[in-house]
Amino acid sequence: MTTMNYHALIREVPDFPKPGILFYDITTLLKDARALSSIADELTAYYQGQRIAKVIGIESRGFIFGGMLANRLNAGFVPVRKPGKLPADSFEVKYSLEYGSNSLAIHRDAIAEGERVLIVDDLLATGGTAAATVSLVRQLGGEIVGLDFLVELQGLKGRDKLSGYSIHSTIFYP
Repeated sequence: MTTMNYHALIREVPDFPKPGILFYDITTLLKDARALSSIADELTAYYQGQRIAKVIGIESRGFIFGGMLANRLNAGFVPVRKPGKLPADSFEVKYSLEYGSNSLAIHRDAIAEGERVLIVDDLLATGGTAAATVSLVRQLGGEIVGLDFLVELQGLKGRDKLSGYSIHSTIFYP
């Protein structure tokens, strides 16, 4: 484990995207080459040897960490996208999030039955986005090895929507 202070590299933006929301902006962490490399090393060590076939990255910041991790684990990368962004036949699921609702989609041929997959996103808040992605992966018959988040907002209890799954987060906020 690193002794790097990741919290110090995350900008807190009040009232974004709407009043009352405190947004944790990871772009300030992403631009720090040492921090980005350190996180990639930590995640690779954590998941090495778990026979992950596919890493699922949730739009859009999940693409960053998911893509890096897929490469390092010699796994395929599958994007879960907003509606209308995937060109081929896809499954779609609607979900609620902390400041509204949305939908996510995955290509129907993205995961083979029984493939071991890891779901990756930048933030676990209320758990709605992650739970929707779990639903998509289950529709395709994937075996969910775990869910990984860069940041977890513990007070929003997102883990409660993901009970029964292994969850790993790197940075915690109350």
